[in-house]
Amino acid sequence: MDAVCAAHADAKVVSVNLSGITRMDTFGAILLERLCGAWEQEGSVPQVSSLDPRYQRLMQELERSDSRPHPQTRRSEGILERLGHEVVNTAKDGLDLLNFIGAVVSAMGRVAVRPRSFRFTSTVAQLDRVGFRAVPIILLITFLVGSIIAQQSIFHFRRFGADIFVVDMVGVLVLRELGVLIVSIMIAGRSGSAYTAELGSMRMREEVDALKVMGLDPIEVLVVPRILALIIGLPLLTFLGSMAALIGGGLVAWFYGGITPNVFIDRLKQAIDLTQFEVGMYKAPFMAAAIGLVACLEGLKVGGSAESLGQHTTASVVKAIFLVIVMDGLFAVFFASIKM
Repeated sequence: MDAVCAAHADAKVVSVNLSGITRMDTFGAILLERLCGAWEQEGSVPQVSSLDPRYQRLMQELERSDSRPHPQTRRSEGILERLGHEVVNTAKDGLDLLNFIGAVVSAMGRVAVRPRSFRFTSTVAQLDRVGFRAVPIILLITFLVGSIIAQQSIFHFRRFGADIFVVDMVGVLVLRELGVLIVSIMIAGRSGSAYTAELGSMRMREEVDALKVMGLDPIEVLVVPRILALIIGLPLLTFLGSMAALIGGGLVAWFYGGITPNVFIDRLKQAIDLTQFEVGMYKAPFMAAAIGLVACLEGLKVGGSAESLGQHTTASVVKAIFLVIVMDGLFAVFFASIKM
């Protein structure tokens, strides 16, 4: 194209005869439009003649699209402006979450009124995926966490001759805080992201819209079984994870700190009571509900592109972990206020 423009750069009027053109597609029309534009920039007047009437409409549409105002390049935002947008987006996310909680509670109420509509098979299948299949990785991670806590505690407590207090630290920290927290974070990354990806893919394939057309409530069909599976499965995983962490801590205390299993168990009985175990277990269902709600909400907000799916899956994991940590802090303050 540059060579053609250069060859006729001095001409005042350039005539383009298209009588030999029998076929033209959009690419050809764009090429002709750019060629004429290049001549106009050089000061020449292009004249197109003998164009097949079939392609006149194509050229007119191309000229019309070029005449439309192009969107302005988005200017860079300042720090305060960006902060304001983030605050507004956070408020919208909070409002969306509250609306979604209401919709889920309403769907659960309808299921309670009509038990035959409860999708037992789907709930069991989801429980198998988020619960039973997650047992190996949960046991491994919590075992390692308990071992690390015990090793670091022995390393520092040994300076003061207080090796035995490692048992107190491991028992209270695992049963009260870290057991449920580590398991919840793992489930948010493992099952929460899976929920978002599944529902997002269904949105992209318009399967959610198909459920609505068939007269079914997507929240009742897709969301309720998943959230119930999490509420049932997370406390069980928390119990297993806490036991694995205690076993890991006990083994490290035995081999690294010289605290025999009998001494470890006796000291553990003195250091903890049923209250410490109850505090951790009370948190689990609420954290499970938060993870399920955030994951399903982000999945149902996915648009029609793969980029949107990736963005909402990432947002699901980040928001769920953030909510889990915030809820753990609120529960810590609450249980401390009631002397528990």
